[in-house]
Amino acid sequence: MSELNWKIGFEIELMAPKGLSRKDLAEAIALQYHGFVHRIFYPQSEPSHVPGTPLFHNLTLGFEVIDPQGNLIVRCVDDLTLQNDLDKTQQSQSEWYRIVSDDTRLLHLVMCQADPQAASTEVLKPIADLFATELEVGPGGMVRVADHTGNPIAIAALLPGERERPCELITPPIDHNHFQCLQLLLDKARALGFTIPYEGATHFHFDATKLCSPQVFANLVNILWTYGEILKKLVGTNPHCTRLGSWDEELLILVNDPDFCEMSWFDVQEYLGKLELTKYCDFNLKNLIHPIPDKFTFEARIFPAWLDPEPVIASAALMEAILNYAVSAPKIAPVAPWAWKLETVVDFLNILPISQDFRQIWLSIAASVV
Repeated sequence: MSELNWKIGFEIELMAPKGLSRKDLAEAIALQYHGFVHRIFYPQSEPSHVPGTPLFHNLTLGFEVIDPQGNLIVRCVDDLTLQNDLDKTQQSQSEWYRIVSDDTRLLHLVMCQADPQAASTEVLKPIADLFATELEVGPGGMVRVADHTGNPIAIAALLPGERERPCELITPPIDHNHFQCLQLLLDKARALGFTIPYEGATHFHFDATKLCSPQVFANLVNILWTYGEILKKLVGTNPHCTRLGSWDEELLILVNDPDFCEMSWFDVQEYLGKLELTKYCDFNLKNLIHPIPDKFTFEARIFPAWLDPEPVIASAALMEAILNYAVSAPKIAPVAPWAWKLETVVDFLNILPISQDFRQIWLSIAASVV
């Protein structure tokens, strides 16, 4: 296959077979690299049914694979959207827990002060010490920390049955040999019997440096606004994926304001900062407008999960070509979203700057899509 030429981080959602966990995959990968595994806290959020608290924020247990030189190879972490494949009637396992709070700042404090190697019964002890209170042990192994007025700080609770099985593989940014890097990770997953989850997806995080131009940004929005639904059908977006969706039309209006392309990038960030952008959509632009340290990326979220590297690389190449088209094309005008038509897809694929072998892959897929 042709090489990719963009720095990309990959996120691939998998499911461990019964009796195994994401830790087992991390250890198998570490063995291949002669590296080691480091247990970590990994932040997650999920909708809350408690009035006045729209989200519960979590720290779940994940595993970093580190090579002998100290470089990160991959993270194997939980993803709370993966639910359908799990038997929640199974008994919780004592070494698997999560930490919950209604305030991300408090969870960040936990990450800074608590030891992810600690047991659930002891992990919040440093937080209780900070607030000069004691751990409160509740039913089912739950451990709570509150301040001296009784306001909750955080709770450590055992995971529901089989919650150790979901495994999202998260690579660091890869700038060369993308196929080879993914091949080793996915080979290990297949060898252990990992499968594709019911809600499974693959996300690509493209380094956003080349996208920091008002015209490029506007081009990208207009391209994806026009072809977004076509792309989802072409790549076979999993209909059971959650946290997808289109942008608010206000974004399209703002980037096509006559003065938009005359702004500085700093002004663009401020201008678009008025929008309530969310990462939970088909194409996540939030990290460009509200940069997160070490995650200045454009994220494409529409792709299904795969256990083989070939479709992952072909899909990344398709998105890379769209980004290169946004970068190199003159101003692209907004067009109403187009419905699926083979001739429309063929025309679009033929204007993209993509290698011929990848183009043929997608032309063949387009011809087979009903």
